[in-house]
Amino acid sequence: MMNFVFPEHFLWGAASSGPQSEGSFQKPHASVMDYWFQTRPQDFYDGAGPDQASDFYHRYREDLRLMKECGFNSFRTSIQWTRLIQDLETGAPDPDGVSFYNRLIEEAQALGIQLILNLHHFDLPEVLLEQYGGWESRHVVDLYVRFARTAFTLFGNRVSRWTTFNEPMVIAEAGYLDGFHWPKYKNRGKAAVQVMYHMALASALAVKAFHELVPDGSIGIILNLTPAYPKDAQAEHLAAARFVEQFYNHFFLDAAVKGSFPKELLKELRRQSVLFTASDDDLAVVSENTVDFIGVNYYHPRRVQARTDSWQEAEWSPNAYFCDYEMPNRRINPYRGWEIYPQAIGDIADVIKNEYNNIPWYLSENGMGVEHEARFMNEAGVICDDYRIAFYEEHLAQLHQAIQNGAACFGFHAWTAVDCWSWNNAYKNRYGFIALDRSTGSRTIKQSGRWFRKLADTNTLTLEDITL
Repeated sequence: MMNFVFPEHFLWGAASSGPQSEGSFQKPHASVMDYWFQTRPQDFYDGAGPDQASDFYHRYREDLRLMKECGFNSFRTSIQWTRLIQDLETGAPDPDGVSFYNRLIEEAQALGIQLILNLHHFDLPEVLLEQYGGWESRHVVDLYVRFARTAFTLFGNRVSRWTTFNEPMVIAEAGYLDGFHWPKYKNRGKAAVQVMYHMALASALAVKAFHELVPDGSIGIILNLTPAYPKDAQAEHLAAARFVEQFYNHFFLDAAVKGSFPKELLKELRRQSVLFTASDDDLAVVSENTVDFIGVNYYHPRRVQARTDSWQEAEWSPNAYFCDYEMPNRRINPYRGWEIYPQAIGDIADVIKNEYNNIPWYLSENGMGVEHEARFMNEAGVICDDYRIAFYEEHLAQLHQAIQNGAACFGFHAWTAVDCWSWNNAYKNRYGFIALDRSTGSRTIKQSGRWFRKLADTNTLTLEDITL
């Protein structure tokens, strides 16, 4: 029997987001995800959209109490720009949105659950995409900062830990490069790079505003850090992996923590005539307003190799520099098609420690999505998701080892609390500690939720046998 004791005051909980849980009730604006579902409902598994989601808007009290029953001392969700702000140009708030988030904060405080509030989870107001081109526009950056200032002013006196974006890389990758999130553009490399820069700038401007308005709080950014492992040690594969690391991981990481962008990457973007447009004043803002901590979303590694063919697309794309590599004998979650590789957590921790001054960070998402979980329900109506418990045990053991090796990690958040809606996959894969019956809206704590309660209460992971 092995006991892995985590640091005192460690955060235990889960993450979700407004657009994936609240539903679209009472919102003054549609997000790009709302609009996507309204326009192309056939893109979504089983026709399920964000209009209902898991109805956190009406059932947040029940959900927070269930989270407390699962041992949560913390919970991350997001404030929807489309719910909080009535006038997108001025940043004036919507009274119903203010009331909802006030009630949510009060309930979490009453239960002793620390909230981490995120400002953007892929849910840009659709009208800003239509009128201005979304994150391609410098004006949208200013509108985002007005939204952020409104949120900080309204709630910063009761919530001290915030984040600016969740996985900003996904917006460029999925919406402008690979075409599987709205607006579903494909291979628009120059636009993607400009979008990336504007989100990095928006984050820095929000950090600046936060430190002015909430001087005793802390603010970070949530990044999906997906380590790129080369097929082998041949130079061309190493170069492919290095490019992937710089473009997909270090662009936002460098901007957020160092206040700059990877020089080698900038040189290549300039050579290809796709470097973002930026003013000196804005670059100074990025340089001077770095984050206080990082949230790391980790699900799977990325294995890459050099391309064996020539890239034929007319416009520049990062896909010209690499292609994916399927490592033989890899472990796969068959429901998601993702490799299971807990050891990457140690590699991520080492990069943060050695290259980013060991900035404080936490594992802000980690989870295992599984289809048709009702087949694992016992006679008492509880889903026995021992596969999820095993997944978390392996990852937490690696996280504990990283902390022992000096990583400044202060918490672990699973994805997710209550089974939630997930973009075009909708409810195809379930991730929660708490099962959602979509037909009745009822919630039931899974076996993993009871396991998590013991983990959080003792601050100790107990394993019978494990090899690190």
